[in-house]
Amino acid sequence: MAARVRLKMILFGIFAVGLLNFFGVFTHIFEEDFDQSFHYPYDGDISEFIAQLRNKEKPSVSPINIYNISFLSVGKKKCSVSEWGGLRLVYLVKSAVDHFEHRSAIRSTWGYEGRFSDVPIRTIFLLGVDPSRPELQDKLAEEQRKFGDVVQANFVDHYFNNTIKTMMGFKWVMENCLESQFYFFSDDDMYLSTRNVIRFLRNPSNYPEYLLAPLQHLDRLKRSVGRRSSLDYELPADVRLFSGFVFVSSPHRHYPSKWYVSLSEYKYDKWPPYVTAGAYVLSKNALIDMYYASMYTAHFRFDDIFLGIVAKKAGIEPYHCDEFNFYKKEYTPHSYRYVVASHGFAPDELRKVWAEQRSIGNA
Repeated sequence: MAARVRLKMILFGIFAVGLLNFFGVFTHIFEEDFDQSFHYPYDGDISEFIAQLRNKEKPSVSPINIYNISFLSVGKKKCSVSEWGGLRLVYLVKSAVDHFEHRSAIRSTWGYEGRFSDVPIRTIFLLGVDPSRPELQDKLAEEQRKFGDVVQANFVDHYFNNTIKTMMGFKWVMENCLESQFYFFSDDDMYLSTRNVIRFLRNPSNYPEYLLAPLQHLDRLKRSVGRRSSLDYELPADVRLFSGFVFVSSPHRHYPSKWYVSLSEYKYDKWPPYVTAGAYVLSKNALIDMYYASMYTAHFRFDDIFLGIVAKKAGIEPYHCDEFNFYKKEYTPHSYRYVVASHGFAPDELRKVWAEQRSIGNA
């Protein structure tokens, strides 16, 4: 009897240890303190290398991470300098190969380039390839001939390649579209209000008080643009703005998670502050610095985390705005008055909601 009890206890102990390990409890024990010891390859200050690359000089240390992206279609004419003036905004929409209806809905709603005559806007769609459905390429080629807004590169288009898709967008901007002051990255299932995007970019500090980010974020933004007292300013051309819905969270260590991360991938107990990848905006200077910083940042498969690490290494602090909704905000005509972005819209729903918001002056 005693032997049987001991066996049950041993088996229970093995099961308990296995369960705790399965849910990452032991992994957490070996995590390092982010606030005390964070560093991520390349290890060291990279500000000098960023400055050298911006000045077209050979950096003192060679880059460790180059995304050798081969474009299949480019859309070079989207950013003709002669057509631009005033506030400049480019939408870069991360789309799936077969999402033809999503792209069509965006072109006729928030991605419509003629929405405001005094604010030149351009919209392009970022795609990879789907080797399992080669017949889609003919349809994509026709779409490109008709609209000229598809930017496609030769990588497999799936969730864990979103970092490649994001950096493809950065590279496209650097090579084809550096004439804009701001660049807005979005998923193709987002509702956006171009009116509220422009309002935010022109004067984020004058957003309705109850929508402002915490005061410490506002104070940091004021310092970054060199204003000490006035709350009434427009962002200067050289501001390094990286904004959206900002998270500070910890890695998932439990094995069943889609977002499981091992200690060998990332050993710290927290992520750097990062902006959710569904919708975020970058000023031109922030994008350039982060593009060069990415060359000194080891690849990470989650694009929002990767950009958070890149921003930290570049010395750019993400700026939070609650109206970049990473979830699907419950819809009423009034509740979307100040919404910049909301997630999870099918094409027909997007058309309906956007049309209603436009009719009452919110889109």
